Amino acid sequence: MLKGLVYALSLLPFCLLYALADVVFVLLYHIFRYRRKVVRNNLVTSFPDMSGKEVKRVERRFYRWLCDYFLETFKLLSMSDAKLLRHLEFRGGEQVEQVFADGRTVAVIMGHYCNWEWLSAIGLAFPHYPDAVKGLIYHPLRSNPPDWLFIDIRSAHGGLCINKRHVLRHLVQFKREKKHVLFGYISDQTPKWENIHLWLDFLGHDTPVFTGGERIMRKMDDAVYYLDMERPCRGKYICTFRLLSAHAAQEEENAITRRFFQMLEENIHREPAYYLWTHNRWKRTHAEYDAIMEEWRQQGRHLKEEN
Repeated sequence: MLKGLVYALSLLPFCLLYALADVVFVLLYHIFRYRRKVVRNNLVTSFPDMSGKEVKRVERRFYRWLCDYFLETFKLLSMSDAKLLRHLEFRGGEQVEQVFADGRTVAVIMGHYCNWEWLSAIGLAFPHYPDAVKGLIYHPLRSNPPDWLFIDIRSAHGGLCINKRHVLRHLVQFKREKKHVLFGYISDQTPKWENIHLWLDFLGHDTPVFTGGERIMRKMDDAVYYLDMERPCRGKYICTFRLLSAHAAQEEENAITRRFFQMLEENIHREPAYYLWTHNRWKRTHAEYDAIMEEWRQQGRHLKEEN
């Protein structure tokens, strides 16, 4: 039933879809006031030099984009590849194809910026390698129906959804089979206490970050690209592959993660309204972390190696 409803919505033309998004914005922002305190606090602390008027303007633009994001994502279920390419432009895909030609694997790293769900169609950027494996790393949702729905959405244009716990196993298997492989990682989530191995200055905050994706990239000696995403207008995205590391195995520990967050921060400063501000990203502090680690050391507990 859920998929049927979403599929019906996906059949709407973009003009009606965005009209519906405008209605949802009024409900979400003005009536239900969905996570407005979290969003406001994130914006104020990330942009301390921004005036109150400008913060409110960015906040409203963010909520308008968030409503667009959900309904745009539904379009993936019914939109053809040809139509999607009229709304989604890839630049620099030829350099990734060259890596495929050299027989090497590719990692694409990105954040929750612009419509990351549309990047499940990343295979459209490589017309000369239609059979390449496009692995989309994901964390399963707690409820099965939405989880199944998003797997269907992300698989609609050639993406292969892979549970984050099984990434390395799949990569080794594909390498043995000599397949052309690209795995996409969204790497700006907040790790659990036991998975924190690195803190970075991100948007003016002392931020715990994931490093598991980088460890996999280094083991596989991936060519690593950052996907720079822009939204020049409603219903149009431009995605540019920017080389982050030609040989991940040759990088110093945490170098790839540090560069990724620098590039993501540049994107956010360019247009802050398109970042996912509803997430309480800085709920864990370094002081709390140090206290917990000291307690665990006294108990003989150890940190986990995240997948």
